[in-house]
Amino acid sequence: MNSFIRRTAAILFTLAILFPAARVGAFSGTSAESAILIEATGENVIYEHNADHRMPMASTTKIMTALCAIESGDITRRVKISADAVGVEGSSIYLKAGEELTLEDLLYALMLASANDAAAAIAIEVSGSIDKFAELMNERARALGCENTHFTNPHGLDNEEHYTTARDLARITAAALENETFRTIVSTYKRTIPMEGGGVRLLLNHNRLLRTEENVIGVKTGFTKRSGRCLVTAAERDGVTVVAVTLHDPDDWRDHTAMLELGLDSYRCDILCEDDGLVFPVPVTGGTSDFVTARGGERIAVSLPKDAPEPRRVVNLSPFVFAPVRRGDRLGYVEWFDGDGNSLGTTELTAAESVPMRKRPTVWDRITGIFKKEDNDETVHE
Repeated sequence: MNSFIRRTAAILFTLAILFPAARVGAFSGTSAESAILIEATGENVIYEHNADHRMPMASTTKIMTALCAIESGDITRRVKISADAVGVEGSSIYLKAGEELTLEDLLYALMLASANDAAAAIAIEVSGSIDKFAELMNERARALGCENTHFTNPHGLDNEEHYTTARDLARITAAALENETFRTIVSTYKRTIPMEGGGVRLLLNHNRLLRTEENVIGVKTGFTKRSGRCLVTAAERDGVTVVAVTLHDPDDWRDHTAMLELGLDSYRCDILCEDDGLVFPVPVTGGTSDFVTARGGERIAVSLPKDAPEPRRVVNLSPFVFAPVRRGDRLGYVEWFDGDGNSLGTTELTAAESVPMRKRPTVWDRITGIFKKEDNDETVHE
């Protein structure tokens, strides 16, 4: 019996090497006190653990700071550094009062070097003070539907009233990733910005997964003694974007590598429609043409679970139209549904060209038409 067990174990070990289990099936959870993994476009939850527990978030706060700053206007504008932004506790690029940088420079310092002084400078530039900027952050969080998040500062230093949840932080990140400027900044590994008096500051992204995982596109690290290790990452592959959040996780890099792979392996991207990709003929009654072209379509891409059925397309189009038809007239629409009957997207169909009304013949037209017909008759002589 013992030899049989040993042989069986050896065979199973060999099979495990030759045919490793899919990571989706191998994922068994995280070391985090709170965690969530979502598909970003629909905020579809793939994995969660204690995701609605309010917790400190450390420097992952800066995701909202960056989003609010980018949405405030031109990020190439010059910012004169306030004395109130100098000497902030924690990570710093050692700003000096009176020096000038662009808001864009400060955003790179914020998200790559996790500079707390840059966070303060951004807040003062955008809202006039730290407190006013925190109000803006809370307003934006409420607009996103975050019910368990409250900000008191732009950098994430410990405060009893400064908290979020893994779910809310994932929602904030998904919204931020829709902004191309934000996405570009957080996916940058190295950047230089000016230093007063000459020279440059070298900024290196604290997110080491940008170097080790080819699909990773950011987002932000965080740590204080109170919060423990906090990490928000995102990855994109073949049109699918997933966001992973862990709060108070001693093994966050390993956990996020597994979570992101789980997410990317769980979803696929379906292209429902390309720009102007839909064309249908529609009969015209009383027009100079018998048909008008119904055309439409904006690019629609949706992320669906890998095992989901193919989306169902329903074309809602007039069986015919009366002339006149003007270019741009609405003729119908196309809608797509998932396997449960939920709408995935809709696009309108409009007339691609005009079709005037056919001119009705007058009495004179009818009389002259008779004579024209007689003139055109061919007489056959035998």
